[in-house]
Amino acid sequence: MKLKPIFSKSKSKKTAPVGHKKLKLLITVVNRNKAEFFVDLLQGYEVNFQIRVLANGTAKSEMLHLLGLEDEEKCVIFSVIREDKADEILHVLQDKFSSVRGGKGIAFTTPLSSVIGVTVYGFLSNNKTVVKENKDE
Repeated sequence: MKLKPIFSKSKSKKTAPVGHKKLKLLITVVNRNKAEFFVDLLQGYEVNFQIRVLANGTAKSEMLHLLGLEDEEKCVIFSVIREDKADEILHVLQDKFSSVRGGKGIAFTTPLSSVIGVTVYGFLSNNKTVVKENKDE
């Protein structure tokens, strides 16, 4: 049995097949009572994987009162999104943070460098053709 090297010393750079999009991790911090609203909002942008984590704010109650942010109970939503949808999603979130009553929050993205498996990538990117091609093999 011959093993293939994991890392190649060749200088040629492999490019992703046509139709493959890079992924990003979107981190959204919102008040706990608005978490379901934002999860549903993100679901409309082909987000197949989200995790919600309960959290508490770290600012002192006096400072929160001055800023009008009295709710200390937060929810952190981790969502895997496609890079090509990141700007659109961030703009929609920014709009909702300013227009929804009690919907203040913060959101940012960080790139994902890799995922394990073609099927996992297909699921996270909502790319059904990748998942189907992998099943046919």
